Amino acid sequence: MYQLEEPKYLYLLALVGILVALFLFQLIWKRRKQREFANDDLLRKLAPDTSTFKPILKFVTVALALVALIIALVNPKIGTKMETVKRQGIDIVFAVDISKSMLAEDVAPNRLEKAKQLVSQIINNLGNDRIGIVGYAGSAYPVLPMTTDYSIAKMYLQNMNTDMVSSQGTALNDAIRMATQFFDSDETSKLIVLISDGEDHGDGAEDASLIAEELGIKIITIGVGTPNGGPIPIKGYNGQVTEYKKDKEGEVVITKLNQETLETIAENASGGYVSGNSTKDVVNQIKNALDNIEKTEFETQQIAEYQTQYQWFIGIAFVLLLLDIFFLERKTSWLQKLNLFNER
Repeated sequence: MYQLEEPKYLYLLALVGILVALFLFQLIWKRRKQREFANDDLLRKLAPDTSTFKPILKFVTVALALVALIIALVNPKIGTKMETVKRQGIDIVFAVDISKSMLAEDVAPNRLEKAKQLVSQIINNLGNDRIGIVGYAGSAYPVLPMTTDYSIAKMYLQNMNTDMVSSQGTALNDAIRMATQFFDSDETSKLIVLISDGEDHGDGAEDASLIAEELGIKIITIGVGTPNGGPIPIKGYNGQVTEYKKDKEGEVVITKLNQETLETIAENASGGYVSGNSTKDVVNQIKNALDNIEKTEFETQQIAEYQTQYQWFIGIAFVLLLLDIFFLERKTSWLQKLNLFNER
């Protein structure tokens, strides 16, 4: 793996190409002028120690040094690795309702998008905490295991939609039970943040919250939606609403926020209920709740920073320029005896 910090400087390599062209032009011009003055035998007699190879060697050395300096400006970063670091925080699992009722637009732009905004803003205000994500409707679905990579978490969060779970409904009990399975350590403080409109079509949500309490897991619930509720839109391929979901009698279904269910779950698990209407209020209340939860130290793996390598190329350029000083344009006597460059 590698990364180029300043790739724009690669354009400077075009200068090396221009210098090569000029050097070749100079060699041809010089050769023609020498032949106008004398033939090859006479030139060798007039300047017996002049090397035809050394000027080329000196130019190649300087050109390579220039290439090394340009690469140093680009600053390649190489050598990523996984390293274990110690952090202090808590483990948080976000359980996000992705049932069809979350498409209701009684909060803008709709309940699901509002839920994503809330979770994203909460993540932005976290420190060293580990987070996981669960999606649920008629059943629960593991979206992201525990991680400290918040950018990855937000990417997975934005990809969540109501088609991820085939069985519809809102099984809060499945969401809580699966979220409890995400915690892989008995030593860290644990928190479940459950975001939903509270329309529970399953059984046992209160029992599941009591189990979470027994395991030492707090649950904070966030209600998204309004008491008056709204219809569930069905959109066509162009994103326009074509109709609204109807029941068996052909009546338009109105989905409403069930605040009481969410409050009961939070109370059973020693947490609290937060209204999701105001993002700022949600973030502040979650932050206050996290401040009152004891932070614990845990180990986690993360990708180490790319290591800069520019210094090696500066060193190579320095060595090449130093060698250029010792490359004289006349023939080297001991090399001349070896005739390595076929100069005689």
